[in-house]
Amino acid sequence: MKTILAKLRLYWPLTKSLQTGLLLSTGLAGYMSARCPVMHWFDFLDLVVSLFMAIAGSTILNMWYDRDIDAVMNRTHYRPLADGRVRPDEALRLGLVLSGLGVGMAVVMSPLYGLIVFAGLFFDVVVYTLWLKRRTCWSIAWGGISGGMPILAGRAFGTGHIDDIGILLALAVLFWIPTHILTFAMRYFDDYQAARIPTFPSTYGFQFTRLTIAVSTVIAALCISAAGILIGMQWGFIRLLAVLSAGLFLLAVASVFGPTERINFGLFKYASLYMLAAMILLSV
Repeated sequence: MKTILAKLRLYWPLTKSLQTGLLLSTGLAGYMSARCPVMHWFDFLDLVVSLFMAIAGSTILNMWYDRDIDAVMNRTHYRPLADGRVRPDEALRLGLVLSGLGVGMAVVMSPLYGLIVFAGLFFDVVVYTLWLKRRTCWSIAWGGISGGMPILAGRAFGTGHIDDIGILLALAVLFWIPTHILTFAMRYFDDYQAARIPTFPSTYGFQFTRLTIAVSTVIAALCISAAGILIGMQWGFIRLLAVLSAGLFLLAVASVFGPTERINFGLFKYASLYMLAAMILLSV
């Protein structure tokens, strides 16, 4: 029993639990935007399990492939694969098993839902990580598409089809992703240079990167707000979302015209909290 618990503690960081949890919350919000209140709890639990396995599995596969990059970056060299605590073959097997179980379960639940979940995994692992990440800074666009798949999948599972609201929600996540990735690209510029990963700061400069973050953040907020209105969100919730969006807009403007590391990272943290708050509002 102790050996199993020790293995779980060792494997858990491979899932990037905070990132996985946030993406899982978007999938649940997408589902509950179509099925609130939840009438069939077994469907909800199936959604939780299948999405978690697919997201965690793809994350582990990414870390397996990028273990050489992680080993030379100060921010990531302590990860279990990078420092040798987990063998590459162990991580590969775990990632493949979780991904396969997650996608397989999703297909059984609904072919459309399964197709979207598979698309998210394919864009994340094959297109973003294996193909483009080491070649172009624009790989983040495909990373954003994969990040938008959980919420689209949840919405499609709830409605039985892909609709305008689901696409808006997916676009919101897609445009939120650069806030995360590009902020880290600036904060850990030297790390990415050492790993020879092309980034927006190294390709276009810091000012253009800040402008990209600000614009994409505002677009994400607009997409979330439009989706909320189309869903029929109560006006009290819409007003709250508008206040949160205004704070996001002010931080975005400040990051362009008065950039400091504190403001830039503050925008990153606020955007993450904003996305989580928006998912909660969409769910209720």
